[in-house]
Amino acid sequence: MESQANIVLDINEDDINKIEKDLLSILLMDRTTKNNILWGTDDYTELGDDYSAEKEIKQEQITGSRSKVIQPRIAKELTRKRDRTRQRAEVFTPSWVCNAQNNLIDEQWFGRAHVFNKAKHGGWETIKGRIPFESKGKKTWKKYVDARRLEITCGEAPYLASRYDTVTGKIIPIDERVGLLDRKLRVVGENTESRQEWMTWARRAIESIYGYEFQGDNLLLARENIFYTYIEYYKDRFGEEPDTRDLHGIAHVISWNLWQMDGFNYAIPFCKVDWGPRQLSLFDYIDSDEYIDYSYLTDTKGQQLCKIRDWRSKETLLFKNVVEEVQR
Repeated sequence: MESQANIVLDINEDDINKIEKDLLSILLMDRTTKNNILWGTDDYTELGDDYSAEKEIKQEQITGSRSKVIQPRIAKELTRKRDRTRQRAEVFTPSWVCNAQNNLIDEQWFGRAHVFNKAKHGGWETIKGRIPFESKGKKTWKKYVDARRLEITCGEAPYLASRYDTVTGKIIPIDERVGLLDRKLRVVGENTESRQEWMTWARRAIESIYGYEFQGDNLLLARENIFYTYIEYYKDRFGEEPDTRDLHGIAHVISWNLWQMDGFNYAIPFCKVDWGPRQLSLFDYIDSDEYIDYSYLTDTKGQQLCKIRDWRSKETLLFKNVVEEVQR
């Protein structure tokens, strides 16, 4: 079993490079622009102009003597936390709240409550024993692993991977985790026999979870949390480190599935988009709960609307088009 003492909250980017030198470069990649993700915040400009919001995050800026530049929210200075809450509405959700909401998703999928745990205020009680599934049909364990899940404005991705409580900083043991990916990996562990079968379905679990975030430091933390979640479950299952070739593939999937985006226009941060011809109305200035149709959004450069990957069909898609298809 992976010892809780060996699980760290703040992942050191130098440690990722020690595993294999190309892994960090993959985790910094923006698949839409084919460059690195942007800082997306001016919180680091005291370190120099290259740390401004619209600049790319470079390896040399976050490794070596500056390996502590990017830290989880719990480790940030109080004043910086307050500034980010005020300026970016950055509020992180306690794990017990993430769990309660994730339980609702699973309750709908399974058609019953208390599948993985029983929620209670401030915590949860994990259900022991193997999760039951249908042997055939729509409710098999493989269907559950492949079911797609999206965390919007994901921050450090606490709904996807609950390595630690983003509010308290408490490390959560593997057998008590409640993230959407954690649940899938539990199911994979309960239903696979060989190492190769586990690896195949653990990767499919990661291929099925998605998240987007505007601020680049948060996005990197989210990617690292998914990456280390895979490593920790592998070590817990097999008692050793995963192969670096396997980790290359996992990092590749993560760099596609957790991406940097302005959620208002489905484009990369700071991209100027042409909203196209539109009839203005007095009612445009009145708050409304009605659905806003963004179908007329066009991309001025043809490369700035964010792309994601459908791993089952092996297609690259515009996220905007995926949203429109779901809303039809």
